[in-house]
Amino acid sequence: MEFIGDVNGVLSLLKTLHQTLGDDLPRIQAMLDKDDMHGANRLLHQLKGFTPVFCVDSLVEEVVRIEHLSKHAASAEIRGAYSHLAPKLEQLRTEVATHLRLHAPA
Repeated sequence: MEFIGDVNGVLSLLKTLHQTLGDDLPRIQAMLDKDDMHGANRLLHQLKGFTPVFCVDSLVEEVVRIEHLSKHAASAEIRGAYSHLAPKLEQLRTEVATHLRLHAPA
């Protein structure tokens, strides 16, 4: 809240985060499945920008680590690492959706 300013700003960013996760998580997986590491890295890099605002440090560190891997590591290593991260990001998306439902304007 201190970083963003007010409740409406937080809700707006949460909506953006929810939409981004919904759009990008399947796209990242599809790119990894096609060995498009450059495309996956681009989306992971964008996601890395959101995580410090909304995520616990351990999740931020994991996103940063996998984004870095996507620049240099073998595709199998990146896919394996992402397979552990993706459910956590989907859980975050679910938690954001719940928060948005609970705080929707009446």
